[in-house]
Amino acid sequence: MGRRWVPPVLDGLAWRVVGSTVGMTDAVSDPSMSDAGTGLLAEQVGAVLRDRGCTIAVAESLTGGSLTASLAAAEDASTWLRGGIVAYASEVKHTLLHVRPGPVVSEGAAIDLAAGVVQLLGSDIGLAVTGVGGPDAQDGQPPGTVWTAVHLDGSTTTRLWLLDGEPPDVVLGSIASALRLTVEVLG
Repeated sequence: MGRRWVPPVLDGLAWRVVGSTVGMTDAVSDPSMSDAGTGLLAEQVGAVLRDRGCTIAVAESLTGGSLTASLAAAEDASTWLRGGIVAYASEVKHTLLHVRPGPVVSEGAAIDLAAGVVQLLGSDIGLAVTGVGGPDAQDGQPPGTVWTAVHLDGSTTTRLWLLDGEPPDVVLGSIASALRLTVEVLG
């Protein structure tokens, strides 16, 4: 497959097109896929939220609270971060955040998580990440399959990412991917 245009926030990533979405294939090789890189992305998200006067809430699964923690460490987070919910178990996603019945590693689940956390925590924006960290498959999806979603003004933007690496690499890549999508949507 030839190289195609990629939005600037994704430039420099190893990527491939997966259906109509952009998927990242090598979380380890990108310098933004580090604690320092995700910290810079979280600062970008915070700056945009401060400028817009908006708040954000997070619903996360495979990242186990790390996505919310990266945002909480950013400047003035107390003014724009409403909170986060770690819905690691499928039944928590279904009961607490009203994810539709069926697989939780799916676009639909990501949409429901993002919209559900907006309702539950009263934020302007909902950010969600759900996927398979590995080493085993889940819902018929291989390790590294990650859906991110940003819910804003009644609509939700989703992105499918296919990440390589060990579970810690997939988690870090998931955090960076979710933050990148947020910058893209808010930008």
